[in-house]
Amino acid sequence: MEIYANWHTWPQAEPELRRLLPAGTCDAVGKAVEFAIRYHGDQRRPTGAPYLEHLLEALEVLVRGARVTDPDVLSAAVLHDVVEDTPCTVADLRREFGDRVAGLVGWVTIPESDGDGKAVKEAYLAGLRHAPDDAIVVKLADRASNVQTLRNLSPARQREYYAQTVRYIMPLAASRTWFATWYASWQQEHRDLA
Repeated sequence: MEIYANWHTWPQAEPELRRLLPAGTCDAVGKAVEFAIRYHGDQRRPTGAPYLEHLLEALEVLVRGARVTDPDVLSAAVLHDVVEDTPCTVADLRREFGDRVAGLVGWVTIPESDGDGKAVKEAYLAGLRHAPDDAIVVKLADRASNVQTLRNLSPARQREYYAQTVRYIMPLAASRTWFATWYASWQQEHRDLA
């Protein structure tokens, strides 16, 4: 299983991105990175890593792994948690990045919950099968970033996240060759969590 965790900061990511993608695409992604940094600020992931590392990992999965070049999909990957985890709204994204990016982020944003957060998340994950293809690709990259460092979480959280990934995410990857191969390799390496 290849790990995509080389891009910890934008200055680390940008030179390779510029080597792999057209300048206009890199500029669009750079704008998304600046926006994400402005909103996420000093937020940290449950592992303690700066939030930006996760966003850049999702970007790296798409660019280096899946070979995605679409600037809107790459920008949405960088912005995928900004509505869920910051005061930013889909309308804010629409103003800055247009309908398509805002729509992709909207699809991968877990709805707010007034009660049973677990049930809301399960319904959201189940509903992803109806998402547009590009939104699914963003979600697959997001989850790949999360599960490649699964061993950093508590054993109970590892098992829960493994089960969710196998049940909801791997079927989304099945028809997308690169993701299907990557997730199969990931599952093999984490089979002890089944």
